[in-house]
Amino acid sequence: MASGEKPSGTGGGAPSPSGTPTKFGPFWLETRIAVGGTAEVFLARPIDPQAEPRKLVVKRLLPQFLKDPDGRTMFEREAALHAAVRHHNVVQVYGFGTVGDEPWLAMEYIDGCDLFRLLRRLANDGRALSPSVSTYAAREILSALESVHGARDANGNLLGIIHRDVTPSNVYLSVAGRVTLGDFGIARAASVGTKRTAGAMLKGKFAYLSPEQVAGDPFDHRADLFALAGVLTEMILGHPLFAGSGQLAVLLAIRDCRIDTLREARATLPKGMFDVLERALARSPSARTPTASALSRELMPFDTNPNASQNELSALVRWVRSAPSVEQMPATRDSAAKLRARVAKASSAAADAAAETPEGATSDAPGEFGEGDRATGEYGAIPSFVVTTRGLRLGPWKFARLVEAIATGEITREDSIDYMGRGFAKLAAIDDLTRFIPAAAEPRQAESAGQLGQPSEWSERVSPKALVTILARIAESEATGVLVAEGPPESIASGLPGDRQAATGDRYRDPRDGHKELYFVSGKLHHIASNNASELLGEYAVRRGMISREELDFALAVLPRYAGHMGDTLIGLGLLGSLEIFRAIRDQGRDRLVDLFQWRTGKLTFRPGPTAPRVDFPLDLDVPPLLLAGIEASAPGEAPLARWRDRLGDVLAPSASVSPALRKASWPPTVRRLLDIVNGPMPLRDVLSGAACEGATTANDALRAVEVLLGASMLKWQ
Repeated sequence: MASGEKPSGTGGGAPSPSGTPTKFGPFWLETRIAVGGTAEVFLARPIDPQAEPRKLVVKRLLPQFLKDPDGRTMFEREAALHAAVRHHNVVQVYGFGTVGDEPWLAMEYIDGCDLFRLLRRLANDGRALSPSVSTYAAREILSALESVHGARDANGNLLGIIHRDVTPSNVYLSVAGRVTLGDFGIARAASVGTKRTAGAMLKGKFAYLSPEQVAGDPFDHRADLFALAGVLTEMILGHPLFAGSGQLAVLLAIRDCRIDTLREARATLPKGMFDVLERALARSPSARTPTASALSRELMPFDTNPNASQNELSALVRWVRSAPSVEQMPATRDSAAKLRARVAKASSAAADAAAETPEGATSDAPGEFGEGDRATGEYGAIPSFVVTTRGLRLGPWKFARLVEAIATGEITREDSIDYMGRGFAKLAAIDDLTRFIPAAAEPRQAESAGQLGQPSEWSERVSPKALVTILARIAESEATGVLVAEGPPESIASGLPGDRQAATGDRYRDPRDGHKELYFVSGKLHHIASNNASELLGEYAVRRGMISREELDFALAVLPRYAGHMGDTLIGLGLLGSLEIFRAIRDQGRDRLVDLFQWRTGKLTFRPGPTAPRVDFPLDLDVPPLLLAGIEASAPGEAPLARWRDRLGDVLAPSASVSPALRKASWPPTVRRLLDIVNGPMPLRDVLSGAACEGATTANDALRAVEVLLGASMLKWQ
C-alpha cells in the first residue's frame, strides 16, 4: 500500500461515490477504505461469482496522476516488486492490470487492524506490548523482510528489493494474530531508480528512516533492519524511539542515533535484549546486524512462546476492533478542542498584529512594508530601529530584516535596538533576539594550545592548497577548535536580486566583510557562521530552486509566527518537507565551506579550543569529502589539466608517514582510487593512465584528487 493507506476494512472508509457497489474492470468496488498520496484503496469483490477470494482490496491511481508518467511508473513498479514477493508474512498480490488507461492492483484483504492503530489504542490505555509479544511480531516482520530482500526475478537474479517503509502503519495484524508486511509504494529494486525520493513520499513517517537515509547517503537493505529495530523498540516502550520538539529535531536524533530512551529502559528489558537492539540500531550500516535472518536469530531467545504471543495478539486486535465509540470520543474531543484553540490563537494573533501596526508603516520598497506585506497584511508587525555603537541609525526594519542583520553579524551584541516599539536596549539584553546572535560573535572561553602541533593561534593566507592542508590536519588529529576566515569586501557578494538590494539600501556592513568561522568538534565540521546574507537558508533554497522568490518573500512575511526559524516556517507553510529542509541545512553548511575555496585573498586563523557553539542543527560533516568538493569549485572543468600539463613527467610517490587515521578517513571514491594507484614512484602521466584504465575517472577528476592528496601530504613529488 502507498503511504497512509491500509488494507484493513475496519477503518470506517467512505462508501463509493454512487453509494452502491461500482463496477471497475473485473471487480465490484464496495467501499473506499483509504486515500493516500497517489492512490485510493477499495474493499472489493470479483464480478465472476466463481473467482476467489471473495473479498479483496483493489488499489488504483488517483485521477490527477493518470497522465503523470512518474506516477504511473511508480504504481507499475510497486505492482511488479510486490508481486515478486510470495510469503506468508507479506500481503499477497493477486494481480494487476488496467481498466482503460487506469492501472489497478488487487491484493489480499487483512481482516484486522494495523500496528499503528493497536499501539495508539494501547498508549491511550496507558499500556505497551510485552517484550515477548513485541519480539514475536518483529520476527514475523523479519521473516517477511528476508523474503523481500532475497526476492529474485524469473532468471534467478537477485532483485535487491529494499522496502524503505517499514513502519507501524504498514504492518497489518489479523484477528487470528497473523502479522503481515504491506505497502510497496516506495520500495526500490537495486537496478531501478526513482525520481521521487523516500523523503517526498514518506510524509509523516520520517521517524522510521535510517541515519543514512536522513543524510541522503547511499543505503541498502540494512536501512529496513534499522527501521524494524525502531518499530520493535516502539512496541516495547509504548512510544516512538526517536522523538523531539519538531520534525527537524527528530531527524537530528536519528542522524546522531540518540537512543537515550532505550538506554533508560535497559533494566526493564529481558537480559541481552538491549545489546541486540543497540546493534541493530547502529549508526553505521557496517556495524549493524547484517541480515534479517541474523537479526531474527538474535531475537529468538526473547520469543519465548510464539503460540501464546499469537493468541495474545489476536485478542488485542479483537479488542481494538470492538472498541466502542464512547472509548474513542475523548481523543476525538481533545483533538477538536486543540484545533479550535489553534485557530482561535492564530486569528487573535493576526488581529493583534494588525492593530499594533502603526499608521504609515509602509514603503514603496519591495519587501520592506511594501506590496508584498499588504498582500499578507495579517502578518504585519511594528518595525524595529537600530543605533550602532558607531552612531549609525538603521530602520525601519521588519522582523525578518532584523534577524538577517543579527545572523550575519551586521549588527552586534553592543548595538542598541528599539525592538518593535519596546524602547532601545542592547541586543545582548533582548531575550527574543539573542538566539540569533551567530556563534562568531559569542564570547569564547580561553583557548588551549598544542593541537595540530601548532601554537594556540596561527595563520596562513587563503588558498585552496592551504585549506586542504589545514582541514586535512584537523580531520587527522580529530581536532576541536575554530578556523576563522577573513577576506576583503570583494570576497563576499550579497547574492540578493537587485530589487531586494535596493529595498535595503541602508544596509550597513561591519568591517569584517568576508568573514566566516568554521567550528570543528573531534575533527568533524560542527557549524559555520557567515556574515554573507546570500548564505542564509531562505536565499540558499531559492538559489537551489527549492522554492521561488515569491515563496521566500511570503515566508519572510510570516517568519515571526514561527519564532524566526526559517526552516520551521517553510515546513509550516507546506513549501518544503522536513527531510528536504534537513538536507538543505546540511548542504548549505557544506557550500559555505566550499565557497572558501573560491576566495583568492584573505587570512586563515586556526584557534584550538574545547568550546563549540550550541546550535539547533550541528552539521557533523566528515571533512575529507569536503576537500574534493572545494577543489572542484576552485578548479572546475578543464582547469586542472591546463594547470598541470607541464608537469606530466614529474614523479609522484606515496608519503612515508601517513597516519592510519588519515588513511582510513572517509575519502571519496576518486581520491581512494588514486591513493591505491600510486603505490610507488610514478610519473603523473602514468597515474592519469592508470586512472583512465579503470574507466570511472576523467583526467581532470584524477588531477583534482591528486591535488587533494598532495595538500593532505599523502602524496609527494620526488
